[in-house]
Amino acid sequence: MSILTIGGCVGDDDRYVIKGEVGRGGMQEVYHALDNKLQRPVALKVPQDANVARRFRESAVISAKVNHPNVAKTFDYFEDDEGRFFLVEELVEGPNLRQVAARFKRLDFHAVSHVLHHLARGLAASHRVGVVHRDLKPSNILVAGDLAFKALKITDFGIAKMAEKEIGDAVSGGDETTQSSRTARGALPYMAPEVIEDPRTPSPPADVWAIAAIAWELLTGRAPFGTGLKAVTAIVSGNNPTLPGEITAHKQFGPLSLAVGDVILRCLEKDPASRPSAERLVTLCDELCYQPLVREVGVIESYPVPTFGFIRSNSSDAVFFHTQNILGPRPPQGTGVWYSKFDGSPKPRAIPVVPMKPDANAADAV
Repeated sequence: MSILTIGGCVGDDDRYVIKGEVGRGGMQEVYHALDNKLQRPVALKVPQDANVARRFRESAVISAKVNHPNVAKTFDYFEDDEGRFFLVEELVEGPNLRQVAARFKRLDFHAVSHVLHHLARGLAASHRVGVVHRDLKPSNILVAGDLAFKALKITDFGIAKMAEKEIGDAVSGGDETTQSSRTARGALPYMAPEVIEDPRTPSPPADVWAIAAIAWELLTGRAPFGTGLKAVTAIVSGNNPTLPGEITAHKQFGPLSLAVGDVILRCLEKDPASRPSAERLVTLCDELCYQPLVREVGVIESYPVPTFGFIRSNSSDAVFFHTQNILGPRPPQGTGVWYSKFDGSPKPRAIPVVPMKPDANAADAV
């Protein structure tokens, strides 16, 4: 049941009007609201229980210290006469990174490089002012503009500090029936070894480890050390994963995949001192040769011959592509694809061509 009602108002002089519910997690509900004073849309976050509420103000103070394009801005914090706590953030129009990734088997190396680079920039800015995120995972990264990838925004700084007990319970095999415990278990694949061993002592290197784990999952389609409690033993072992041969052997994308994979593995070192800082990671990503993430969605219309085909989209009549530019096996006609388009004659060219899952509804976009 929602804590707030659509059309209701909260704040001094009914400043914030509730327009709709964005989503909810183990610790908070998020609403789309209108700031009547400044006439702008905002995200209004409300804790779901008293244990979280006690630390909600601290979360607001932590997140407000960071000002960067890759971090969702914190605008306000207040408590009302009913004893409820509210955090007001920038409203990011778009899904979270987990929802985006769910539409694909895996993402291409240009997209992964872009994501890792921008997350590193956001982290570097937060670490410069002494702020550690503590709970980086795909659901805490918002993608403005959906598949257009207009911006990446890290959110929920400080929230994980509210869940130290839940994280500890998850690692030790505590109660699985509570929402908070399930949430903590979902975060396990992105927890650095030192956080698993002692959740009370997160540090900047743990944030770097987390975004590397996210990037690996995007690149390969699976978490680097597995999911749930099975991940705990693998993470603390210090034995890093290896890129599948189907990725490194790809003629078009192999070199970039190796370069990105090397950067990610440097960030997954068990010893925190051996990992690059977020600032250093930004520099390493600066050196990657990847395309800007300007993408369109279309549908494979035909394969006139086995080695090339055409994509149908709303932005142009037809887009040519060679099958070597497809990420993974050649998908059947009618498959939705995500691609970058370049000038060509007589038709524009697509590279890379990233197939979407059958249930991703790509046809609705064209």
